[in-house]
Amino acid sequence: MKYAGIGLVIFTAICWGITGGIADILMSKGWDPIVISFYRGAVGLLSFFIWFLVRYRQSWVNSTHLYWWSILAGVGVAGNFTFYFLSIEASSVPVAATLMYTAPVIVLLASFALGIERNTWFKWGCIAGVLLGIVLLTGAYNLESISVSFLGVATGIGAGLSYAIFIFGFKKASYKGQPQPSLLIAFTTFCLILFIFSDKGQTASVLTSSDIGWFILLGIIGSGLSFILYFYGIRRTAPSTASMVAMVEPVTASLFGLLLLGDQLGIVQLLGMALILVTVTVLSVKQA
Repeated sequence: MKYAGIGLVIFTAICWGITGGIADILMSKGWDPIVISFYRGAVGLLSFFIWFLVRYRQSWVNSTHLYWWSILAGVGVAGNFTFYFLSIEASSVPVAATLMYTAPVIVLLASFALGIERNTWFKWGCIAGVLLGIVLLTGAYNLESISVSFLGVATGIGAGLSYAIFIFGFKKASYKGQPQPSLLIAFTTFCLILFIFSDKGQTASVLTSSDIGWFILLGIIGSGLSFILYFYGIRRTAPSTASMVAMVEPVTASLFGLLLLGDQLGIVQLLGMALILVTVTVLSVKQA
């Protein structure tokens, strides 16, 4: 059981990686990224609402702290999805992915500042290993082949900050009560925010589209299942560890593209993937 928390976070990251592949399929069909993100959260919200009703007597907690931390987590999830897509639009996937996955550094600095974790060279070494692996995997080291703009960098960093916010939000909410009310509040907040920025016409057209099955699958894997596992996992895992272990996500997304979408991976990308997996494995064993 000592690996249970880390195992749940890793499985969550695998689900998120698969979600990235499904989203890529939908974007190739012409669907707007914000609309895709909205339905990912909306299907998850429906799942959490049903779960909440089934376990209402056991799950309801009258805690102001739970409400506020859950709302903060929902804002973080919405910001992460939105800023990430804006960064891709303004720069490129490698730049956006690399900047978003600076989240472990942000989480670790915040954890040190708040006294949640001790400052150790081992943790800094793990962060350096993960970030180097991300750079190699995404190809962000090749400055001649990527497009960088101030807006792309700013929104990419915003995605990383939002990532850190929802990690701390769910971590704090997990101490205050059961996952059902927290996830319900967080994803209600998420859906309200993304609905404001979504294309209303395209959002409505999803319901009668032949791609509705992809959207449902996206929501079940990307929110309904994954965030339930994440909530239980983050309860047993330090924030910095959870943020680093979740870096399995880009590895899963790359493998999804390789096996199902016909993408190609070079030697450098495979080295980056191996570096991430080795670092996460060493960290998991050490923390456990």
